[in-house]
Amino acid sequence: MILLRPTTSTVAIVKHDANNSSADSIHKTSSIWTKLFAGPKRVWLRVGPTFREWAFLIILGITMGLISMLTDVVIDELLTLQRKLYRLCVDNDIVIVPYLVWTLIPVSMIVISAGIARYFAPQVIGSGIPETKALVSGMVLKGYLSIKTIIVKTIGICLAIGSGLPFGKEGPFIHISSAAAHQLGKLMMYGDSGVYENESRDPDILAAGCAVGVACTFSSPVGGVLFSVEVTTLYFAVRNYWRGFFAAICSATVLRVLHFFRESHESNGDIMSIEAHYPTHFPMKSPFVPVELPIFALMGIILGLAASLFIFLFKHTILFLRRNKLSIFLFKDYWFIYPTLASLIITSITFPQGIGQYMGGDRRFSTFMEEFFLNCTWTRNVSGSCDQILDNWHTDDTSKMFVSLGVFQIVFFLLTILAGTMPISLGIFLPVIITGACFGRMVGEFISILAPYGLIAGRPDIIIYPGIYSVVGATAFCGAVTRTISIGVIMFELTGQIVYLLPVMIAVLIANGVASLFSLSIYDTISEVRKLPFIPDIPASSTIYHQITASHIMATPFIIAKDSTIGEVEDILMQLDLKKPIKAFPLVENKGIDFLTICFSKILIFRIDALDWINSHFASNSAREKCDRR
Repeated sequence: MILLRPTTSTVAIVKHDANNSSADSIHKTSSIWTKLFAGPKRVWLRVGPTFREWAFLIILGITMGLISMLTDVVIDELLTLQRKLYRLCVDNDIVIVPYLVWTLIPVSMIVISAGIARYFAPQVIGSGIPETKALVSGMVLKGYLSIKTIIVKTIGICLAIGSGLPFGKEGPFIHISSAAAHQLGKLMMYGDSGVYENESRDPDILAAGCAVGVACTFSSPVGGVLFSVEVTTLYFAVRNYWRGFFAAICSATVLRVLHFFRESHESNGDIMSIEAHYPTHFPMKSPFVPVELPIFALMGIILGLAASLFIFLFKHTILFLRRNKLSIFLFKDYWFIYPTLASLIITSITFPQGIGQYMGGDRRFSTFMEEFFLNCTWTRNVSGSCDQILDNWHTDDTSKMFVSLGVFQIVFFLLTILAGTMPISLGIFLPVIITGACFGRMVGEFISILAPYGLIAGRPDIIIYPGIYSVVGATAFCGAVTRTISIGVIMFELTGQIVYLLPVMIAVLIANGVASLFSLSIYDTISEVRKLPFIPDIPASSTIYHQITASHIMATPFIIAKDSTIGEVEDILMQLDLKKPIKAFPLVENKGIDFLTICFSKILIFRIDALDWINSHFASNSAREKCDRR
């Protein structure tokens, strides 16, 4: 019997076989897991970017809804505090005490708002819509989308509106929302880079931010998207439509839900419904009759002209402040003087014991829309009146009612222009709506007095509703000033009704057409004054603008040398458009050496004796002989 002893090589072979078998098992296991996760990985690669984008839009909408709610709470608390302090002092026999309370608190808020804008973020001055339009167009504005801009503009708009002066927050919130979207895009990561780090994605994110800015102001998602398209973009990419709607709906939902809980808490837990910001209650059946449509059209014409006047006065007020030597000196070294004087003038005019008694008393401007949109009349007649409104506006009789509305209309129109020139964060959207609503209320009250039983004989049940005229006036004037049609949709969402669609659209279209004949929109006017790039609308029916070619606007190089002939100079003048602002022509040594000899005026070049003088003094003998031959 022979025993075989295992050798070293045998053991090595056994170990090698064992290693191979374990490696094969590991490879089989890894291939199984690879196949198992291959499907979900492919799905995630396909669905992941869309999911991240949805998450980005949801976070943007929720964030802006929370910011909007926070600013609303702060503004309401500031306004309530001022009103309580004033009413505590109004019983004092000394008028100066309530006057100081009424004026010094708002003036202090405006000065603080101007100070933080000047020293921390000058980019926040104004509404921000013209700058946002420039950013969407591809222009780079340093610091306009920074976190500091968001913080400073939010604080500034709380102080500005909380002062009770005629300011709105829609324009500033478009700017804030665009900046928030830009910053949020840097935080949403695709690996090592931001989701919107690529510059080609900037218009997409800014377009969504603009829509959210409008939606979180009035809870109007549809109107917000349309308004942002009209105001901030010249050519809109349809692919951004769903982004704007998705983010705007998220923002509007958050804002309405938060308002619901706040109002429910203030009403001691009573169950309330989620409703529009300024709800109207016009009857669903016959809120107006066809006979009233020409009146609405006439209102559109008048308000279109008024909007052109508003833009004209606003533009020239800003230009005067920019060009006047005294104002330039004050803005440079004593920046606080102008906001102090402007806010002091506004608060002094609206003092309730003065002219302010005809402007709603001690209530601030943001509460007026609810009263203008009411169904009831401001005179006691068969259609029913609101006694509380009559007390607020001192309208015990018809004449006082028209005096109050007339004074409010004129004064508020001018104060809105003055307030819009302050170097702070501000918006003019809401003040413009209130101005148009006041005019519409005047027209509606006048018609209701002329026809207390309605405009249709034998139908006393179909009466005049002045609130509808107020809604039409507000929409038409705001649409003409901003040059938008989507304001009609915003108004439907703002009031929660659409029964007056036809009057609103008729007035808005006519007002826009009339205003377009005389001026640019308020935002394009600001862009023009601030020298921001913008492309004005080109009338489709005009052939003048469509005949302009690149040669009319391009810079054409030209050289006039000592050895140039008169014919060559004439050819240069023919090539150059004589209407171009060329004030001087350079004369060089010769065509090969561009050494400047002299510059002469364009006027001299048209004089034969001047051409002869140039040739006689500078041209060579050969060139002079060529000139003589010609």
